[in-house]
Amino acid sequence: MDNNCVLMWEIMGPGLAGAVFGAGWWFWVDAVVCSSVKVSFLHYLPGIFASLAALMFNCVKKEDIGYDYYSPYGDSEWRIKLWLFIAYVVSFVSLAGAVGLLVQDALTDKGPSTWTGVAGIFQCVFVLISGLMYWTSHSED
Repeated sequence: MDNNCVLMWEIMGPGLAGAVFGAGWWFWVDAVVCSSVKVSFLHYLPGIFASLAALMFNCVKKEDIGYDYYSPYGDSEWRIKLWLFIAYVVSFVSLAGAVGLLVQDALTDKGPSTWTGVAGIFQCVFVLISGLMYWTSHSED
């Protein structure tokens, strides 16, 4: 990759990631505000867990994942990989939960509208994409 592209991504990436994160939560807030019925707390959980997962995998430095990583304090590489695995499991479970709530909302008339379920999926996808964008673009300097 061109050095200018990498530099531009390091400059613009975190701001763009924040905008995508905000857009994800904007979809959710729009759906809750426009809903004709009260949205239960259960519908909030996929977005909350997606945000938590994005925070979890942004706690890991990119340099710590390499196979040539050596620490005199013991084998910490497997802990880092386990942490990332748990973060990705949380992210995929939050996305699956959002899809499940969409199906539930589409099949029943008692809950929120289908738009609330679609917005929950958009929220999870945008939040997780923004977390990955930030992780790839921020520098440790």
